[in-house]
Amino acid sequence: MTATSVLASLRVRLQRLLRGRVQRAEDAEDVIQSAFLRLQAYYQKGGEVREPEAFLVRTAIRLSINAHRDVRRRLNAEAGMLILEDEVASPGSDELLAAEQSLRRMERTLGCLSEPTREAFLLHRVEGLSYTQIAALCGTTAKAVERRIARAMLALSQADEEREKT
Repeated sequence: MTATSVLASLRVRLQRLLRGRVQRAEDAEDVIQSAFLRLQAYYQKGGEVREPEAFLVRTAIRLSINAHRDVRRRLNAEAGMLILEDEVASPGSDELLAAEQSLRRMERTLGCLSEPTREAFLLHRVEGLSYTQIAALCGTTAKAVERRIARAMLALSQADEEREKT
């Protein structure tokens, strides 16, 4: 099966899957195109993909997560610049700063987790997928997904406890 034929058969499914994950239909098309290009590049390097549908779906979801994270980082950076530009403390600036610090701590903690654990956590908490859906995407069991999410929650909880001690 060629990359083009796989994309043609999956385009509508990928569009539906990405509809709630990206802001505009054009963004979904960009993600689908990027996922397709990655599959095509893999084929051109001589790689073999046993399940190209799963490859495209998983790649598209990861790319949408990355795009969402990039937008969030850009917005956080812009918000940080606004705070720095505003010499007079506005009401709620302490809360905003605390929220930004909390977000950075959470990103650091998640960055220390294994890729499968971080991915399962983000797919569940950010994307709203069920354990069963995540298991199907990642090629594992729902129980394994549950353990990964529990590991991520434990790491975040421990990071919070350490912060409170200091």
